[in-house]
Amino acid sequence: MLYLVKTPWWLKKWYGGLVWDIPAAKDDKVLYLTFDDGPHPAATPFVLDLLARYNAKGTFFCIGKNVQAHPQIYKRILEEGHRVGNHTQHHLNGWKSTDAAYLEDIGQAARYIDSDLFRPPYGRISAFQASLLRKSPFKFHIIMWDVLSADFDRGLHPGKCARNVIRHAGPGSIIVFHDSEKAYPRLEAALPAVLEHFGQRGYRFESIRLGLVSDK
Repeated sequence: MLYLVKTPWWLKKWYGGLVWDIPAAKDDKVLYLTFDDGPHPAATPFVLDLLARYNAKGTFFCIGKNVQAHPQIYKRILEEGHRVGNHTQHHLNGWKSTDAAYLEDIGQAARYIDSDLFRPPYGRISAFQASLLRKSPFKFHIIMWDVLSADFDRGLHPGKCARNVIRHAGPGSIIVFHDSEKAYPRLEAALPAVLEHFGQRGYRFESIRLGLVSDK
């Protein structure tokens, strides 16, 4: 399985219309935890309980069909002050979907997910698809990431997932975890370690809010 734990500068520059991190001053100790693929009946409540314990906020990129299946968990995400984002209705890969099918699926998810944030599943989206999503009627900020925990990798030890974040995250980093069935065994150990490590060092964890990002 090939993936980059730390997004290189040249990739961020090449895809400059996408949001990879949120610039922060060196002494502004803020991180942005994001969670993909939920809501999940076990993983998402675990994450919410843990974030509450650390007074942390996150951003949950939800799949529309999962919001339909677990509306009370989705409601809890919002009630506890976190943000949500659109992650398509059926977890579509933009590279393997026609533009029309991709946009239709995202539009379907938008019926259940009220947000101006979008993250493409697998990080795979064409430049043309991205340009359409930034325009009316969607007007999305397309949120990518600075650091992957790689909790989706079943071959990875949970401690390695935590180290991926601890070694590579810094002020303004957007970090990806997954509140999903597949990732839960690694998320369960890695997320507490990350919250504890950065919490002890004076970092705060915020959700991605309007006005903080620009993809112009």
